[in-house]
Amino acid sequence: MKQGIHPDYHKVVFMDSSTGYKFLSGSTATSNETVEWEDGNTYPLIRVEISSDSHPFYTGKQKFTQADGVVDRFNKKYGFTNK
Repeated sequence: MKQGIHPDYHKVVFMDSSTGYKFLSGSTATSNETVEWEDGNTYPLIRVEISSDSHPFYTGKQKFTQADGVVDRFNKKYGFTNK
């Protein structure tokens, strides 16, 4: 690999803003905020809006009502019924 052209890859802590869930991972992202991790070291803190702790796919709280609502409105508008 060429030297000096790749961004600095280091450990950072990602924090889900909605749940407060934190996890340590490697990234090239940087931040002015820092946090002390469980191992006693200080790492940059990256705030994210959604993670596996709050995403509907992973939490099982996925909603399908919008798609059902569209079908119901179509059937109601054009008089179709399930027979």
